[in-house]
Amino acid sequence: MQRWERQIAQSVTSPEELSGLFRLDSGALDAVVARYPMRITPYYLRLVTEAGDPIWRQCVPDPLELADLSQSPDPLDEERLSPVPGLIHRYPDRVVWVASSACAVYCRFCMRKRGVGCAGMASASTDAALAYIASTPGIRDVILSGGDPLMLHEDVLEGILTGLRRIPHVEIVRIGTRIPVTLPERITPKLVRLLKKYHPLYINTHFNHPAEITAESAAACARLADAGMPLGNQTVLLKGVNDDPAVMRRLMQQLLAIRVRPYYIHQMDLVKGTAHFRTAIDDGISVLKALRGYTSGLATPHFVVDLPGGKGKVEVTATEVERSGRDFFFTNFLRERVPYRDVE
Repeated sequence: MQRWERQIAQSVTSPEELSGLFRLDSGALDAVVARYPMRITPYYLRLVTEAGDPIWRQCVPDPLELADLSQSPDPLDEERLSPVPGLIHRYPDRVVWVASSACAVYCRFCMRKRGVGCAGMASASTDAALAYIASTPGIRDVILSGGDPLMLHEDVLEGILTGLRRIPHVEIVRIGTRIPVTLPERITPKLVRLLKKYHPLYINTHFNHPAEITAESAAACARLADAGMPLGNQTVLLKGVNDDPAVMRRLMQQLLAIRVRPYYIHQMDLVKGTAHFRTAIDDGISVLKALRGYTSGLATPHFVVDLPGGKGKVEVTATEVERSGRDFFFTNFLRERVPYRDVE
């Protein structure tokens, strides 16, 4: 068993285990975990300094997850946009391949919390996914997602990458992963050697708070960068975690220092069970204003909203957007005018 596998085996997976380390009412969380699984690696748990801090909020279940009944489990219509289960074809030239249903840590704000970590979640069959991609010449970009694709063992991951590299019209492969943040031990020399064989390969990771940038996570990113993989970061704007402009500015600056380029700040998706994390769009605009001009342009990502109904991402800028009260109106890449209702 590799070191990272031992970390997974030793992870906290129940409120009762957590109550032995922190003062909490484990009984109040049992119903939450029965619906939305829990896993926190020993490494990530060590980053918690006190109950309720930004790391805690991201990984510890909250009864508010069950109180959110107004939103859809799948607001981006991913299942409708899947020509084969686990393969999402929303944009003309790219697909998202849900390669794994497991993560090292089950984040409480997950956009796919309807199924991640659950036995019924569909990850794409390798044969079915490769067959669809091979038969669709317009696909030039494949994003491996999940769950977390780096939770796969090397032989499985190599089978996917080898299959993609045999398809002439697939130009680039991207991997979306939170592993450098939550389980940096997984970024082993063996894994890096495997990934290096399949360039051009891009890694988008997912740091949300400066406390997640540690010697261990920086070293994991360095191993990937040294192997020639461009590293980007997608941050989700989360209430009580990083909605303070000063916190977000420091995060972006520290990411650059570990050779990770800030790419997106995402408005929290309208996912059932996550309403307590949602901020107003104006909060995101305030973050942008605190970045632009006050720090390097390299440290200023795009602030985006992923529109409900699978309508795609739109960028929100620090300038005025069309709005009426709580209603924003965005024009997507298809030139559709899409309404978006903000938080109260």
